[in-house]
Amino acid sequence: MYEKNIKRILDIIFTILFFPFFLLLYALVGILIKIEDQGPVLYVSDRLGKNKTIFKMYKFRTMRVNSPDIRLEDGSTYNSSNDSRVTKIGKKLRESSLDEIPQILNILKGEMSVIGPRPDVESSKNYPEEYESFFRIKPGLTGYNQAYFRNEIDRLEKMKNDKFYSDNISFKVDLFIVLKTFSVVFRRKGLYKD
Repeated sequence: MYEKNIKRILDIIFTILFFPFFLLLYALVGILIKIEDQGPVLYVSDRLGKNKTIFKMYKFRTMRVNSPDIRLEDGSTYNSSNDSRVTKIGKKLRESSLDEIPQILNILKGEMSVIGPRPDVESSKNYPEEYESFFRIKPGLTGYNQAYFRNEIDRLEKMKNDKFYSDNISFKVDLFIVLKTFSVVFRRKGLYKD
């Protein structure tokens, strides 16, 4: 009941409540991005959604235009406190997680949920079969990994946690994730994995 109906209703309520904040943030961040390097405000990336369907995920652009995609050995995104690809405003957006706010559009379109496994890049289609069950649910703006570890753990550990979440979805679990996410972002914990 919660997973199939109530979760989507809560997603819609969230987007309605936070949409004015998104519009205000878009205007402010858009100006700052344009002042710094005149590139596009949004970064749009192909991601894997529910049932591995590909969708366009939105973020505020934090890197210089045409920056190379650098990955760690496990396939996860490289991030560092002194990454030369990241703009000045981009660094602030990443540290506060405000770069993820445009995904409110993905939630509104029904491609994402407020809470769920973070959507992986389209090129990362090969997952160990025992963890693939998390593709039966929508990816999230935040999730178990972001709430408890952010960038501190490797990709395999993230997959295990995403499977755990998908097997244990409930309002109580989602509420804990939301509260923990605010705490982690506020304390700027687990930002970088050099």
